Amino acid sequence: MNTQVALFSPVDLETAPEKSRPLLENVQKSFKFIPNLFGVFANSPVLLEGYMALEKAFDKGSLNAVERQIILLSASVENRCGYCIAAHSTVLKAFLHAPAEVVSAVRANEPVSDPKLQALVALTKEIVTERGHVSEQVMDNFLAAGYRKDQVLEVLIGVALKTMSNYLDHISHTELDPAFQSEA
Repeated sequence: MNTQVALFSPVDLETAPEKSRPLLENVQKSFKFIPNLFGVFANSPVLLEGYMALEKAFDKGSLNAVERQIILLSASVENRCGYCIAAHSTVLKAFLHAPAEVVSAVRANEPVSDPKLQALVALTKEIVTERGHVSEQVMDNFLAAGYRKDQVLEVLIGVALKTMSNYLDHISHTELDPAFQSEA
């Protein structure tokens, strides 16, 4: 849990700006609660709407749910966002039943045993750390692992999502929800 004072407090269906309320209702339907980070997003209806639209587009891509979550977790690890690391670890393990050792490896910056997922992790992390300047070797490894060139662009969407949420957490020091505490 962050000990710094939050710049923004999470809002709920009663306290959110009017334009954020229908979006928060959708979040609540999906998660069965409103995660604190979405409550913080909702302070700005424009940010919340933009994030959710980008997330919806990301979900329509060709990468499967585990791959998408691996991208989100990898970017969160590189951006050192404890909230998002815990949230995506929870989703991967509890809902998508990804192997715990894969999640642990990504979190610990260790190689993932699955070569295809390792190539995905390496590309994601290099995009984040090198601000999009990806080495030829990392790109070649990604394509050799069985991914297509157009899927590089889907990875960019995931990195964009995490840039928004990781940086918001850094700015506002969001309290981790009880649902994600086991992965803190």
